[in-house]
Parts: sequence; C-alpha cells; structure tokens
Amino acid sequence: MEDESISKFPKLVVFDLDYTLWPFWVDTHVDPPFTKKGGKIVDRRGANIKFYDHVPEILKYLKLHNCLVAAASRTSEIRGANQLVDLFGWATYFDYREIFPSEKTAHFANLKKATGIEYKDMLFFDDEMRNSVDVSPLGVTCILVKGGMTKTVLSEGLKKWVSNNPA
Repeated sequence: MEDESISKFPKLVVFDLDYTLWPFWVDTHVDPPFTKKGGKIVDRRGANIKFYDHVPEILKYLKLHNCLVAAASRTSEIRGANQLVDLFGWATYFDYREIFPSEKTAHFANLKKATGIEYKDMLFFDDEMRNSVDVSPLGVTCILVKGGMTKTVLSEGLKKWVSNNPA
C-alpha cells in the first residue's frame, strides 16, 4: 500500500464508523450485542457482521507512519460500536474514541483537547456531507467517503491533507 508520493502525514486521522469503516448503521441495521463465533463476528440474530475489506490494512499503514487514529461517531449505539471495534481487533489502532450522539464538532473539540493537536493537523473521513460541512470550518481536512474506506480513498485524503498543509 506504500505510496511514494506521500512523504508527510497528519498527526491525527479520524474515521466515522457507519458506512465509512463498515457497511451499516450500528444503531439500526444490526442487532447488538455482538459475539465471535468460529472466527466470525455475529449479531444477536446470528447475522454475519463485516467491515470494508481495506480497513485493517489502512489502520496498519497509518500506525506504521506514526499517525494517531481516532473514531468519531454520532451513533446512539455506543456499546455496540465499541464492541465491534474491539471484536474486529482494531482497539490496538485506535488511540481515541469519540462515540456518542452529538455534533461532530463536539467530537473534534474533545479530540483537540485530549491530544493537543491543532485542527489543521487532522484528517477526517466520513460518509455524510453534513459532518464535513460542520467540521471543515475548524480547519480539519475532510474527505467524503462513498462506498466505504479503500486504499484509494486514503491516498486521496492524504494527498489533499498535504496540499492543504504545504511546508
């Protein structure tokens, strides 16, 4: 996944969860709690729960390049979202989790306070335009995700962040 054209990275990369890292709304499309059965993650009804294919590789890549990683989700299903992050084995990659129903600006204010990182040094991936509209005036580079996170979307986001942060 190494992209030689990217030589500078944001200090913090933030991901929405629903329809960004996984293809559903955790508060309406699946039925928590979740469990691991025979190497699969299933919900209460036994439905198989999956994430977008490239996500583990993306998370590893960012950690390899010393980026802090955070989740920012406005879901009301806080326990289920956190449970999935843990069951998917992603807890090791997420340095911060802002998972609660609120405006994304509240999530980012908390992240700035917790990390001391300026908004201009953050990159945010989300599937909803309204969240980018709310967060981008803070100075965060925002990328609209259509069809889930892929390595291509990550690369485009990193390049946009670099172009927003020359020198």
